[in-house]
Amino acid sequence: MPTRRELLKGGAALPLAAVLASPGLARAAARSTQEVHLTLADGTQVGGALALPDGKGRAGIVLIHEWWGLNDQIRAVAAEFARLGFVALAADLYGGKSATSPDAARGLMQAVDGDLATRTLVAWVDWLRSHDASTGKVATIGWCFGGGWSLNASIATPVDATIVYYGNVKKTAAEVATLRGPVLGHYATEDKWIDANMVAGFETSMQKAGKSVTSHWYEAKHGFANPTTARYDQADAELAWKRTVSFLDTVLSGNASVKPGIPDAA
Repeated sequence: MPTRRELLKGGAALPLAAVLASPGLARAAARSTQEVHLTLADGTQVGGALALPDGKGRAGIVLIHEWWGLNDQIRAVAAEFARLGFVALAADLYGGKSATSPDAARGLMQAVDGDLATRTLVAWVDWLRSHDASTGKVATIGWCFGGGWSLNASIATPVDATIVYYGNVKKTAAEVATLRGPVLGHYATEDKWIDANMVAGFETSMQKAGKSVTSHWYEAKHGFANPTTARYDQADAELAWKRTVSFLDTVLSGNASVKPGIPDAA
């Protein structure tokens, strides 16, 4: 049975998709992150998983989990961002809970207090912006439930870049007026929830507000970038991840302490 150190050493040479698809490797990568907490103005304590790069990092990145919660998969993605040189914080919007079944995930998602979630993400953005290892720039990224919250967070407080993986982007021009940085979106043609009409409406709102948006479409299903589900599409996930990293490199700029080849999924 390989040790955690051996798993991490081996996993560092693997594409991210391979790590995420292996419970053992994902768990090892997840355990390389550290639990952190913040106390909000009203006394509420919120948590997250922090992944730090070797030495001085580039920008900070706030990751927002899918409806499953802050699980090993999202923590492993945070670890990968740190390997690329970013200061990555995976926020927990479920108060330490997570789900493995759709019904349980739906229940957790529906129980989220929108005001608390917003204040939580704003607090983490501020925290990352002043982190010693960060350059002061911050981006948000999220998947599904977290994709919508990635956009919500960057509307609530200025960030330098926003990435949405098949998340709810139904917004008016007035709602996106506070956005500061550009938005990158990844969407699936077979998605029954985040469809072409919603995305087209979002693009129109962004155009009216004079904001920058780039949308990419993939012939895939909702959740195509998650290798732990049956809807995973390796080719599209690989392309989306490459575009994600390129977008962050371009918008946030700066040299990372580690500059490896781009992995094949997120």
